[in-house]
Amino acid sequence: MKVGFISLGCSKNLVDTEMTIGIFKKNGFEIETDPKEADIIVINTCGFIQSAKEEAINTILEMSEYKKNKCKYLIVMGCLVERYKDELEKEIPEVDLFVKFSEYSTIWEQISKLIKNKKEEEKLNFNNRIITTGDNFAYLRIAEGCSNHCTYCAIPSIRGPYISRKIEDVIDEANELAKKGYKELIVIAQDTTKYGIDIYGEPKLAELLEKLCKIEGVHWIRFLYAYPETIDDKLIKVVKENKKICKYFDIPIQHISDKVLKRMNRKSTGNSIRELFKKLRKEIPNVIIRTTVMVGFPGETQEDFEELYNFIKEYKVDRLGAFTYSKEDNTPAEKLKDQIHPNTKKSRYNKVMELQQLISKEKMKDTIGKEYEVLIETKTFDGKYYVGRSYEDVPDIDGLIYIKNNFKENLEGKFIKCKITNVKEYDKIGKIINKD
Repeated sequence: MKVGFISLGCSKNLVDTEMTIGIFKKNGFEIETDPKEADIIVINTCGFIQSAKEEAINTILEMSEYKKNKCKYLIVMGCLVERYKDELEKEIPEVDLFVKFSEYSTIWEQISKLIKNKKEEEKLNFNNRIITTGDNFAYLRIAEGCSNHCTYCAIPSIRGPYISRKIEDVIDEANELAKKGYKELIVIAQDTTKYGIDIYGEPKLAELLEKLCKIEGVHWIRFLYAYPETIDDKLIKVVKENKKICKYFDIPIQHISDKVLKRMNRKSTGNSIRELFKKLRKEIPNVIIRTTVMVGFPGETQEDFEELYNFIKEYKVDRLGAFTYSKEDNTPAEKLKDQIHPNTKKSRYNKVMELQQLISKEKMKDTIGKEYEVLIETKTFDGKYYVGRSYEDVPDIDGLIYIKNNFKENLEGKFIKCKITNVKEYDKIGKIINKD
């Protein structure tokens, strides 16, 4: 039978999807990219915020239509199921099997029973996953869950407490990925900077990164979701001194007002965040800082918002994403007083994004004339341009670099040097200055 997969939500969720694909493939199933042709459709859902929940429900309903034709079994797994399995079973009977995140240890047993397959003992396994992100990069998940307990966030109740993987297990997986030809490893967890504290008694991200740098064949290493309070001098030094580590910090600050940060149960202060950003820019030339901020959190006054707005205006963060506060079931913030009116939240969101667009435009112009090492990943449909990324660009999040295809040999999968000649809104245009 043919199996089709849809993975929603974050890259951490994608790793679970890839491991599930690996189980099916190991048991002789054919993987199908077109859901119309699939005998089994598996949807891995996100349930983090309201918009993610709506996307998941719409996707389930859309895929359930295929049961009128070829699809025999519709399976739904992931975070949304963890939160609302009972309700989903009642409301969407077209789904044949719902698998909660906490049931992943028996996922193949449940699937085998449903499709009447000769069951083999199988569990989700990092080393058997099928990478779905192409030939050049792969995600390396180093921990599961979260223990930060931010008041707006349901992740700890969905995915459980923070549990680090052992360093040797992560290194073994990284070695296997390198042997398969992956040139870039993207280290992920809900909070990468807390890695190791639960099993080693102290943060071990810096040590892990140093070990990853020694793996032959890996050219770039980057890590995402680094919480500001745990970025220490040791980590900064490791990033600064190792050529393989992309000079890129993804630091979700959420806010800058001390009052709001405290209500969010964040461990940072506005001053500590400002000092961290200054230190990173001083210590690491050309560092890229990405962050996310939340507007409309309960109790956020106009004064609080203006402090955030002025921070963004003054510090000119390289990459910034914003989202409005979403009241989530069974979170402490759900019960907080002074909930913000939706129109106010939307207005504040728009103001932040308009400001960031101006900042981004200014920063993009500054790249004209600069030289970058670029990983060529593909070509445009018409073949006229190569498409690649520099250390400044996280896949599927940041922009791309387009380079005129004037070469006989195929450059896909290679690193080249290029000079930026022009910029679009989020992407750059470059020309190759050498192909070594």
